[in-house]
Amino acid sequence: MRPLPTALPDVRLFALDRRADERGWLCESGRADLLLREGLPVAFAQENLSRSEQGVLRGLHFQERQAQGKLLLVLVGEIFDVAVDLRAGSPTRGRHAAMRLSAQEPTLLWVPPGFAHGFYVTQGPALVSYKLTAAWAPAWERCLAWDDPELGIDWPLTQPPLLSERDRAGQAWRDLAPWSETP
Repeated sequence: MRPLPTALPDVRLFALDRRADERGWLCESGRADLLLREGLPVAFAQENLSRSEQGVLRGLHFQERQAQGKLLLVLVGEIFDVAVDLRAGSPTRGRHAAMRLSAQEPTLLWVPPGFAHGFYVTQGPALVSYKLTAAWAPAWERCLAWDDPELGIDWPLTQPPLLSERDRAGQAWRDLAPWSETP
């Protein structure tokens, strides 16, 4: 795992080293000693796999309580991934990190608790695996408006995105209380 730069210091991106031959390639996508060395968790409460068609936009999701840290890996396709800092008192509150993640160039992305997260499928279908530090808690599930102009996210849309009802009804940044680890 080789650290790569992101726009926010707490959002961490790691290139995975591939070993290739005529059959294809292999990379380690989760090794406890390397994750610990980088200050990332090695135990997770839940693992999800999502499949999304090209043009789908998911997010920007977070849990108001039982906040989830996410460790993502794109298995198929390509996504434009975004993490927005919601944390009260953070010097980067309201700022975002955005990057393209692809199965062709495998990387691990760490999005810590206290961030809203979402992605847009730029080459689909996309298959995304993500491990979560806390289980899904529907009562605390929230959505920040993906297209809020105050966030200044330059989504690489080639068509109007395909959205769920929840994502269409995302909350405006100005109406969002700062996230805090304590209720």
